Amino acid sequence: MDWKVVLDLIVSVLLIATIGYAWMLNQRLSSLRKNRDDLAKTISAFNEATLRAESSIPKLRKAAEESGQTLQERVEKAQSLRDDLAFMIERADTMANRLENAVRTARTDAPKSTPEPRGAIERPNPVGTASAPTMPPPRMAGNRAAAIAAAAAASADAESDDRSEAERELLRALQSMR
Repeated sequence: MDWKVVLDLIVSVLLIATIGYAWMLNQRLSSLRKNRDDLAKTISAFNEATLRAESSIPKLRKAAEESGQTLQERVEKAQSLRDDLAFMIERADTMANRLENAVRTARTDAPKSTPEPRGAIERPNPVGTASAPTMPPPRMAGNRAAAIAAAAAASADAESDDRSEAERELLRALQSMR
């Protein structure tokens, strides 16, 4: 066989493949032309969505800044309240310790009552002196709030002038818990 025939066969096979590919490409282009209107609508809707998103970005920034400021104000207020509570707790602990020490010293300083021997004569009080009813020493309850309230009531007269309003409110709340 002649090399010219072989070359003609190769070129004709390649031409057939090219024609098939061109036909397939033409089909796809025609379907794209048919859907061009849909594509134009989709592109315009995408452009509108992009414009709305761009216009809402400043609004979102403003809202984020406002909420950030509000949050910062609340954090500052919470820190202030935390500091006040820490001060009140420290003050209440101090008062509870003073009350505990006062109870301890009152118990150790109280005269020990000794039982009288049997048959002892009960002596009346001398004229002009009245015996004060003895009150049992205060019990230390398991509830620390009650102890603090008792301490506050015991020292209310001595320190009423140098307490802040918050301390007075705390004392009232603790007394109402009893």
